[in-house]
Amino acid sequence: MDDLALGLRARLLPAILTALGVAFLTAGLLSYTTPVEAGPEPSETPVIVTLPPTAAPSATPPPTVGPTDTPAPTFPADRLATRVVVAALGIDLPVVKQPNPAYPACDVAMYHEALGQPGQGRATYLYAHARTGMFLPILEASKVNNGASMLGMIVEVYTSDDQLFLYEVIEVRRHQLDLDDAVAATTEQMWLQTSEGPRGTKPKTQVVARFLSTGAADHAAAHPEPKPVVCG
Repeated sequence: MDDLALGLRARLLPAILTALGVAFLTAGLLSYTTPVEAGPEPSETPVIVTLPPTAAPSATPPPTVGPTDTPAPTFPADRLATRVVVAALGIDLPVVKQPNPAYPACDVAMYHEALGQPGQGRATYLYAHARTGMFLPILEASKVNNGASMLGMIVEVYTSDDQLFLYEVIEVRRHQLDLDDAVAATTEQMWLQTSEGPRGTKPKTQVVARFLSTGAADHAAAHPEPKPVVCG
């Protein structure tokens, strides 16, 4: 009976998470730009650009603090992402749980609670507004050659247990309307999302990065002080 219950849970969980993601998008909880009146319905075709399998990482700045060669520890139940850095884009933000369920905060990145955390062997989903000092560089870069310049960039993600995870950008997805592939991921991935227009605009830009390595991080580096504010 226990095996049957586990099997049913394994089949139902992806569907439940997908439904949650669609509901969040529909409700506007993942809209990340200036909160003005609702944007138009999506009219542009989704676009995905991918890093060629044989391509070498682009010439991006080195990680702010390099990980050691220590093997990845067992995933602790209370691990949370605490900081995200994309040095090549000038992005460096504390990561928090969304303070107000009704609308994302400014001056921080937030993690999607229904998805994973670094080292859990699935997708971690971080999002922030397309504003100065936040994820605006992702939106701006995506408008040039569909974001091809971001392919190969390094994403650094620090965690609450003083670990640093490095990822390499392998896809840029524009005009996206769902989280299906993030929900279905069965490998360690990092997803970054920002909006493509004012509050209520449905399409999002997503950046997908594959896992490279992990190691110990300096405690102070892994614990920046978040100062979320209500977006004005």
